[in-house]
Amino acid sequence: MAILYKNLRASIVNSLPLIILYYLSISEIDTHFSNMFAILSFNLQIIIIYYWMLKNSSVLGNGHIFFAGVINDVVMGLPLGISSISYLTVSFVASYIRQVTVNMSLFTDWFTFLLAIFFSNLVYLVLILNFSDLQISYVDMSYNAFFTFLFYPFIWTIFNFYQKIMLLRVDD
Repeated sequence: MAILYKNLRASIVNSLPLIILYYLSISEIDTHFSNMFAILSFNLQIIIIYYWMLKNSSVLGNGHIFFAGVINDVVMGLPLGISSISYLTVSFVASYIRQVTVNMSLFTDWFTFLLAIFFSNLVYLVLILNFSDLQISYVDMSYNAFFTFLFYPFIWTIFNFYQKIMLLRVDD
């Protein structure tokens, strides 16, 4: 019975980033936050996807990332698949960086995160402009990208601490 409890606890601790990703996709917490401050908005889903695909890809899978993007599209009223493809672009950039990088640090992760944001926003813009009639505010999108890039080190520190806790829990 103790082994079952230990395994259940470890699986819940390991799946917390996935639960947070789904929660952020279901709720409109980023839009509520941007309503309080005019220019301060950031995309926490992209940070979560990039960090966990870079550090421990077994926590998130591409199927979960795609499904979280579809949920986000339904909740936000976007055409289906736009957020999914944008999230998968971040995932693929992180997977590529994980394969070619020998020594990972905050600086290298942060610099390559800029590339992930760029390609994700590029894919998002191309899809919105070609397959939708939605109007895009380029200023709001650039503020979102800037603050997402700016908040990455803080979230990186929190996730590094959490990852150490995850490793301690597995060894219990």
